[in-house]
Amino acid sequence: MLQLPFNQPGRFWKGNLHTHSTASDGKLTIEAVCQRYREAGYHFFALTDHFLERYQWPLSDTRPFRTPDFTTILGAELHTDKTEMGEMWHILAVGLPLDFAPTAPDETAAQLAARARAAGAYVAVAHPNWYALTERDIANLGMVDAIEVINGTAIDHNDHADSWAVTDVMLGRGHRYLVCATDDFHGKPERLDFARGWVHVKSESLAPEALLAALKAGYYYSSNGPEIYDLQVTPGDKVTVRCSPVDRVFVTGRGSKSIAVGGYINTEFEISLKNFTSPYCRITVRDMVGRRAWSNPIWFE
Repeated sequence: MLQLPFNQPGRFWKGNLHTHSTASDGKLTIEAVCQRYREAGYHFFALTDHFLERYQWPLSDTRPFRTPDFTTILGAELHTDKTEMGEMWHILAVGLPLDFAPTAPDETAAQLAARARAAGAYVAVAHPNWYALTERDIANLGMVDAIEVINGTAIDHNDHADSWAVTDVMLGRGHRYLVCATDDFHGKPERLDFARGWVHVKSESLAPEALLAALKAGYYYSSNGPEIYDLQVTPGDKVTVRCSPVDRVFVTGRGSKSIAVGGYINTEFEISLKNFTSPYCRITVRDMVGRRAWSNPIWFE
């Protein structure tokens, strides 16, 4: 049986994995950011301020702001050396220990990502389309957990919010990345970047360690609007989806392989896979105003 989040025990918890505060270049204090997400109905978030010397290597302790129905995961956005386009690397690390050491002067992106994963973090390639990461960049980064495919702050910054294109190329080459959507909230008035991307994580509890384990196992889906209540895949046979009202569902795979159904508002869909030739698929549901929810890539073997 495919290990989908919908088959796991527990419930879904809504959270954001990429967030900034006045500890780096955000506009709200740590306490105010925590309050913003809690009051918006999120169950958890990760504060991921820019881990740079000019901000005194911030890895903020958000544990005092946890409540019985709202929690936080410690994290940071890590930086080092240069990408192929000459940009400083951005690497999302969720679940870091408070004593995670500053980046060494000669530490490469691959070494930094490996050190974060060794420390227990869920590590993602941050907003690749925002700063034109190449396929070579991502391959050279080495083993990471995920690629950030939707980045909310990029919508109003440079209109490069969607990174599915390079992700699909990497998946088509056989790289088994998870994916995530985030808002990358900074609170800057010129960018409406709050609640423009998030994840729903399936876990038996809201404990940070349980959420982190579920993230690393891929027991979640991403969204900027719709909810997916159940998704089942029988390789070579069919996909069934139960979700909030949407008008189209896409099954996409390697290259141009795809199936789309809809054109009508519904909450249940069944899609045949009998003519779908791809080693994996991913599911997208799209509502009437263009908002979407995305499964992680589902590998058939």
